Amino acid sequence: MPLYSSQNLKIYNSLSGEKEIFTPIHEGNVGMYVCGPTVYSNVHLGNVRTFMSFDVIFRYFLHLDYKVRYVRNITDVGHIVDDVDEGEDKIAKKARLEQLEPMEVVQRYTVDFHDILNEFNFLPPSIEPTATGHIIEQIEIIKTIIDKGIGYEANGSVYFDVVKFNETNHYGRLSGRNIEDMLANTRDLDGQSDKRNPQDFALWKKAEPQHIMRWPSPWSDGFPGWHLECTAMSTKYLGNHFDIHGGGMDLKFPHHECEIAQNEACTGQTPVNYWMHANMLTLNGKKMAKSTGNNILPREILTGDNTILSKAFSASVARFFMLQAHYRSILDFSDDAIVAAEKGYKRLMEAMNSLKDITADTKSTIDIPAWKQFCYDAMNDDFNTPILIAQLFEGVRFINLLKDGKETLNNEDLKSFEKAMNNFVFEVLGLEDEKVSDSSNDKLEGTVNMLIEMRKQARDNKNFALSDQIRDQLIALGIQLKDGKEGTTFSI
Repeated sequence: MPLYSSQNLKIYNSLSGEKEIFTPIHEGNVGMYVCGPTVYSNVHLGNVRTFMSFDVIFRYFLHLDYKVRYVRNITDVGHIVDDVDEGEDKIAKKARLEQLEPMEVVQRYTVDFHDILNEFNFLPPSIEPTATGHIIEQIEIIKTIIDKGIGYEANGSVYFDVVKFNETNHYGRLSGRNIEDMLANTRDLDGQSDKRNPQDFALWKKAEPQHIMRWPSPWSDGFPGWHLECTAMSTKYLGNHFDIHGGGMDLKFPHHECEIAQNEACTGQTPVNYWMHANMLTLNGKKMAKSTGNNILPREILTGDNTILSKAFSASVARFFMLQAHYRSILDFSDDAIVAAEKGYKRLMEAMNSLKDITADTKSTIDIPAWKQFCYDAMNDDFNTPILIAQLFEGVRFINLLKDGKETLNNEDLKSFEKAMNNFVFEVLGLEDEKVSDSSNDKLEGTVNMLIEMRKQARDNKNFALSDQIRDQLIALGIQLKDGKEGTTFSI
């Protein structure tokens, strides 16, 4: 029996504003589309948090024995600067500034994106399509929208007629907007635009002579609008009606609103059952922005090459930090917060290593099945990772009690407990036990033991000032000394 059949998963649906019981369109199968990066710069830490949220969601579906098709696109054309319909494509602008071919820009930052996600132990999606690889599909969708009377051509560009669409549908349902209010609050077109209405959005843009990214179409040599690619790729790989569409909260309007309109205009049905949106990441209580200097790249966290943090932190510590907040909550990143997360992460890993040495007893004094269900209840409640982590630390408490002989588990419960801890820590949350390599560990142990011997000699010679100095400097490095009858030991 698949695990999902015994669990009652609820997902917060942005479309309804409520948590809903998850019922897949096809039993045992999940189709999930997540908007990927526009590859014109190094991946933003906020993007990493968004993709990490959906990585955990992907992992949990797999853990529940669902067969998952996870599609996450690469935007390599069509995303205009400032998310509008007029102006320069973000990738074309970067190519012009750096005097590169656009596909050189795409290649450079796609590689960086994959490298960073590998560092943070992301599972790869099932399919990772690109916008430029689906120009033909996008042109066909535009033809259909025009044939339905909801798209129109003007001077070589094609626009989606939002007002016409809204006569039979509801544009603004996802973001809670009203088309009449939007029209009333928008300035009249100045006569220089080809749009019939201010809210209309581009399906195809005619390329100006200087525009370097262009393709032939029935209307002009040009390029597709940004919103169109996700409609083309999601429906191609998941069908006209699929389970989940996700992305950052900032994409809800206009990007996802426009996707819904395009899909409904083409197929006459709503495309997605569950819309999911991850919230933003702030830095020291403020919005992250390169222009203000309040910014840090994921790689700078790992190398320590920044002015924000006191030292470098491992990818698993950063991952653990991010998962301590619910994906729909704003999360503030700071040095104090990640230092605290590192302590919690180390406690968890130490407990996981201790768990291997615990032996079974004849009886159980801890209710493992109940604790295990609490872990599932956390994830079943809209993927609530902070509550899951709280339950895992309850598991850490169990481990310490078992080590001290204050509680016992029989063989069956011990195996179940160990499996569940490993499943949730490593398989679902995607954490890794980032131990120091054996050779480096040997060198560290040898160095600390040498200092312990020097401290002993200083104490024997009654040079307590030197003895205390060695101890204090080791503590400052995170190395604790413990004096006992058998000598001095240390822990990190």
